[in-house]
Amino acid sequence: MTTTDPSPAATARPSLSAARERFLSGRPLPPDVPEEVLAAWRRARFFGVPHDLEEPVACPPLPGESALLGAARQVLDRVVPALGVDGSLLVLTDERLRVLWTAGSVPGLDACAVLSEQEVGNNSAALALRARGRAEVHGPEHFLDRWQDVSAVSVPVLGPESGQVLGTLTVASRLSAAGRPHPQAALAEATVAAVETELRARAGRGERVLLDAYVRAARGQNQAVAALDGRNRLVSDAAQRLLTPEVLAVLERMAAAARDTDVTGFAELPEGAGCTAQVTPVRLDGRTIGIVAALDPLDDPAPQAPASSPPVALTGSSVPWRHAVGHAVELARSREPLLLTGERGTGKSALARELFGPDPVQAADAARDPGLGQALPAWQPGRPLLLRHAERLAQPGVAALNSLLDQHPDTRLVVTYTPGAPVGPCLERLLDKLSARSVTLPPLRERTEDIRELLPALAPPTAPGQPPLTWTLDALRALQLYPWPGNVTELAHAVRALAERRRATGPVRRAELPDAVREGPAARPLSPMEHAERAAILEALRRHGGNKARAASALGIGRATLYRKLREYRR
Repeated sequence: MTTTDPSPAATARPSLSAARERFLSGRPLPPDVPEEVLAAWRRARFFGVPHDLEEPVACPPLPGESALLGAARQVLDRVVPALGVDGSLLVLTDERLRVLWTAGSVPGLDACAVLSEQEVGNNSAALALRARGRAEVHGPEHFLDRWQDVSAVSVPVLGPESGQVLGTLTVASRLSAAGRPHPQAALAEATVAAVETELRARAGRGERVLLDAYVRAARGQNQAVAALDGRNRLVSDAAQRLLTPEVLAVLERMAAAARDTDVTGFAELPEGAGCTAQVTPVRLDGRTIGIVAALDPLDDPAPQAPASSPPVALTGSSVPWRHAVGHAVELARSREPLLLTGERGTGKSALARELFGPDPVQAADAARDPGLGQALPAWQPGRPLLLRHAERLAQPGVAALNSLLDQHPDTRLVVTYTPGAPVGPCLERLLDKLSARSVTLPPLRERTEDIRELLPALAPPTAPGQPPLTWTLDALRALQLYPWPGNVTELAHAVRALAERRRATGPVRRAELPDAVREGPAARPLSPMEHAERAAILEALRRHGGNKARAASALGIGRATLYRKLREYRR
């Protein structure tokens, strides 16, 4: 597990508490406020979180069945007695930070139904989810008044195969005088390790049962059989010839829905599919974990028109992505301004253009025109306006945009913003004004299940007679494990580069992937500079057959420096 470093806030809580009061009242702050704490407070204000929040946060609808809670419950029941009598609260959330389970109590602390930053501001669960490692928040580092006397430590729960964050475990207690590490940090990490062990055991059983069902159905020659559980896919050679992307998408959706509905019988396939699919559920311990589909070709398939895939901006069926896109579509029905936020490469501009529909759009890019001195004079009133890279706006540009909104309040305006860089007070006030109608797009690492759907959408068109690009299961797992700091944009560059230089036939293997993707993610989150440095080192090692001395010489660094950097990336 990743541990946290000592924080200045842990040893200077009285001054930090005073700095928080100054922040809330809009007064200048002292220079010694930790940057990460100040950024968290600003995010809470940006999301419109009231610091004096008292009412419990309403929870979004929970899924009917939680595999995480099912695996964790027996572990958590054993841990509860270890919380002690001094008052501690144990909280388990899912990947959207919705609370699945709580135990224990802390005087004066009522459990919330959801711990996302958009709802309750800075907290350890949200930080652990973002950093994929242990995180702590103490006293005034929180944004809410009600948590000023609370210390909390959270650890993410990772999936056994995909490495995807499934949820978080938090231990909260009265404000710790000892600072970091939290007194119960070891308990939190040990509990998560036990939960992940249970998840791994259950996942292994499920895969074996799915494999057995596939082997039974595929007995005999040329049997067209596919077995799917929403994460793994086993397809016979005969089925590979019949499966189109549209048919496969239907079967994937049925596998995902099989846990809640009866899927026995023939699947309803798209017109012109060219085959039928008889589906049988695969069960383990009385619950459905996947499906087996037996495919039969039609004697005289109807002519099939080329299928049009949805735009990349709308591709994805994961819960975080569909939630964000659905919210954006709902807000876009009104003519009021809309703010799309998210990391670089998450698809903000592409989604904005889809929201505008077929209407001609005037685009302005603050990265090239910070003062909007060229874009706005050329804008025609009544025409939809897309403003990209709002974080790069200069003060004249902010003033011009405010003037436009005052003079033309019914303008269809979509603004894209990438958080990270410090912003001036004028831009900050503009963002606060737009935040009431904002949507945050999730990074690709938080919706890795969408990668399978994105790959065919991002691949360049194939030449006539050439098969589309396909991927082995091992390659797909490597793509899903990689954190993609450049998000969908980086994935698109990787897919196109591979398609252009590829000479082999058949599915793409893991060995063909870029070095950084093939080797898997680093053991800790890396900065963009570290990502680039790590990629360069891996490429040099590949070119020189793993010889570290030659790789170091080619990079112009000493061998000891190369060894040190490799060790740092494994921590």
